[in-house]
Amino acid sequence: MKKDGRYKTSGLVEDTFEPGSQGRVLKNKLGVTGKRAMDEIEAREQLRVLNEFLEMFDREHRFSAGDICRMHGAWLGSIYEWAGKYRQVNISKGDFTFAMARQVTMLMEKFENGPLREFTPCLFADNEKIIHAVAVVHTELVLIHPFREGNGRLARMLAVLMGLQAGLPPFDFGGLKGKTKREYFVAVQAGMAYNYVPMESIFRAVLKRSLRQE
Repeated sequence: MKKDGRYKTSGLVEDTFEPGSQGRVLKNKLGVTGKRAMDEIEAREQLRVLNEFLEMFDREHRFSAGDICRMHGAWLGSIYEWAGKYRQVNISKGDFTFAMARQVTMLMEKFENGPLREFTPCLFADNEKIIHAVAVVHTELVLIHPFREGNGRLARMLAVLMGLQAGLPPFDFGGLKGKTKREYFVAVQAGMAYNYVPMESIFRAVLKRSLRQE
């Protein structure tokens, strides 16, 4: 079992770290060994692909599991060999274990036929209904954690796209830190019991912050 500073993982294929990175940077196509440098590259690529996604997915688009893979690959494909492919390793954070790797394909099919089919395209007129839709989709995707890295950020990008479908401004996640970040993780865990109220509270605050930024 290895630790990359954020998650504990078990497995072989994606547990390889870049030589010289002291186990802090996953094996990558660019040969980057510094965590700060890699964080900056991933953030820059995230901004680039989000703009591409705005052109790719229109207001009437119903998202699929294939779209999720395509988004992940477009974002991290120039960095990691496994981008856009479901993980082959088990992942835990603290005492919490995300879905087992062997279940990911099945769970993503259920995710596509359940929350994605029910809540996308996100065309609800009422803000509370939008918040509920985004909270359910976000929580379920994070719980599955389909990829080796970038799941939370990808889920936030999807939330932005859903919000835009509903006519809202881009979600501002700048307040998701400190105590709120801890509350966010508790909200994710609450989703194990299909309790989305805590995540709705998180997104209600995100929406409030986003509307102030207009």
